[in-house]
Amino acid sequence: MTNKIRIHLADDHQVLIDGLTNLLQTVSNFEVVGSSLNGNTIYEDIILDKPDILILDISMPGKDGVEVLKEFSQKGFPAKVIILSSYDDLKIIKEVMKLGANGYLTKKCAGQNIIEAIDAVYQGQEYFCDAVREKIFNIFFQNNPKVNKDVYLENPILSPREIEIITLICLEYSGKEISEQLFISTNTVETHRKNIMKKLQIKNTIGLVKYALKNNLINS
Repeated sequence: MTNKIRIHLADDHQVLIDGLTNLLQTVSNFEVVGSSLNGNTIYEDIILDKPDILILDISMPGKDGVEVLKEFSQKGFPAKVIILSSYDDLKIIKEVMKLGANGYLTKKCAGQNIIEAIDAVYQGQEYFCDAVREKIFNIFFQNNPKVNKDVYLENPILSPREIEIITLICLEYSGKEISEQLFISTNTVETHRKNIMKKLQIKNTIGLVKYALKNNLINS
């Protein structure tokens, strides 16, 4: 029997929690194990419920979503976190991703994307809904005009995030600079780098550069 993905919902609107619960219960390997209406209780609630995934709103009474993530970073993350918010402001997205969130959805796209997001984050990937991903893409391409946008979006082997990492490495960005560009921690950058090298069977940075040039990831 396949283990179910255990999910905890945190939002200050019971109607939204009930709606998401009804939706997620239609997926056979999902189980909603608890919910929180107040940011002050989320950490303790999760310790009791032991979920795999926390769906977290930014606007919460007591501690807001950002403060909850700060608490997690201090005490240790008890679950992977997907932000579900009314906001698609890039500054907020950048802040929560740097604090360790694994995904970001706007409430407008939640019904279409939340099941896919939970599956992706549970498998160790990052997930952004289209509206958020487009904002990140636009900033990334503006800051890195040498990146070949068409190849970037169509690469059959690497994910968009992995393409971002490999191209920035090839453009001689440091791990800290990459983390600032992509709104992720330096540890996450290093994890992606190792995964890329394993996936491509490459042993060093020279190999990454050769791959990028061979596959036209960077415009001359």
